[in-house]
Amino acid sequence: MTQSEENYLKAVYHLEDSEAGTVNTNSIADYIHTKPSSVTDMVKKLAEKGLLNYKKYQGVSLTGRGTKKALSVIRKHRLWETFLVEKLNFAWDEVHEVAEQLEHIESEKLINELDRLLGFPKSDPHGDPIPDKNGELEKQHTHVLSGLPVNSSSICVGVRDTSVSFLNYLDKNKIALGDEIHILEKEVFDDSVHIQIGERTLHLSNRIASNLLMK
Repeated sequence: MTQSEENYLKAVYHLEDSEAGTVNTNSIADYIHTKPSSVTDMVKKLAEKGLLNYKKYQGVSLTGRGTKKALSVIRKHRLWETFLVEKLNFAWDEVHEVAEQLEHIESEKLINELDRLLGFPKSDPHGDPIPDKNGELEKQHTHVLSGLPVNSSSICVGVRDTSVSFLNYLDKNKIALGDEIHILEKEVFDDSVHIQIGERTLHLSNRIASNLLMK
């Protein structure tokens, strides 16, 4: 498969997960920053290969084979991100673009050995679960910080937004995976929250709190 084909399958997988159903071509175009007409051409091609279900005006979904391939690419991406952080001292906001290139390496032996070297990690540096070599993905039952009640405490286990700007914001404010966060107060006006991490108190916008995954 071409890198472009793999990227399309990965995009459909992520969109299916977030939209809980079939995905329209405009959503795919927005996700990978291309024209809807280009998406339609690629979707037809992948449907002919038995990797996507596609009917005009009815949306797109992955077939069983398509899901397996998408999870394989995601597995490689997240293992490479973990390797870059744990073994090469990359920061968590530096790894995405590099992993985007490395995820297309085809050697199954290399990826399995990488997994073994890392100790078979269950999640990547952003808290996203890593599929195992059989394509099994252990779903995490998480909640966004913004949806939790006042006076509750939970552990930060992941982020929804992996953009450099958001990760830099977290680093700047010393918010990291594994932190226990206690909600002190919520503002009715804008749904922002006052939180406590250790001895520190912070005020987070609703946008920030909506991108922190808690367990």
